[in-house]
Amino acid sequence: MFKPIKSKKIYEYVVEQIQQMIVNGDLKSGDKLPSERELAERLKVSRTSIREALRALEVLGLIESRQGEGNFIKESLDNGFFQPLSVMFMLNKDNPSDILELRIAIEVEAASLAARRINDEDIQELEELMDKLIESDDEKYSAKYDTEIHYKIASVTKNYLIINLLNGISSLIETFIKNARESILRENEEKDILIKQHRKICDALIERDPDKAASAMREHLIFVNDYLKNL
Repeated sequence: MFKPIKSKKIYEYVVEQIQQMIVNGDLKSGDKLPSERELAERLKVSRTSIREALRALEVLGLIESRQGEGNFIKESLDNGFFQPLSVMFMLNKDNPSDILELRIAIEVEAASLAARRINDEDIQELEELMDKLIESDDEKYSAKYDTEIHYKIASVTKNYLIINLLNGISSLIETFIKNARESILRENEEKDILIKQHRKICDALIERDPDKAASAMREHLIFVNDYLKNL
């Protein structure tokens, strides 16, 4: 199950091995890991390397330490794989357009999938969010409803990787939407153009038209990119 490790950066290989075991299904949510001593013996490494690996896995959100019980694979791995993307982005001070490119890669296909999988309850929730966006006179709440529409579309895909990837970079997306809206509204002096774009996306979803939904989402994100360049 575990393999002996020989490398200069031992703890990184321990992390990789445990991650791979999770992917392979050898370790599942809620499973208890062997003790530090047992891991060290099985992997032929020092307990210091094991402790470093366990700390890294905890930061990544893959394991949790329970006082007096040991280390366990987290019951919910929702954001653990993806939250480091936000940290990496902020540390590297990347171009904000990178966020848009990532959103296009994910959300255009998400809109297409959502159009295929949407149900009546999803439609009702989307309509409620659209109503809130239309009726809002406070830009703080408008940005909130704008963001929630995008998250809702992701949730409609029923694809947990898409859902959790967006949730994992939620802080980036929320800042992105807030700044982009401010720039667009500063130029247009009204929010109608953004409302119309979101209405077009939602209508395509309600019609269960994958091509139209993907096209409307792409059109919206490309439109936003023009203003992003001025941020």
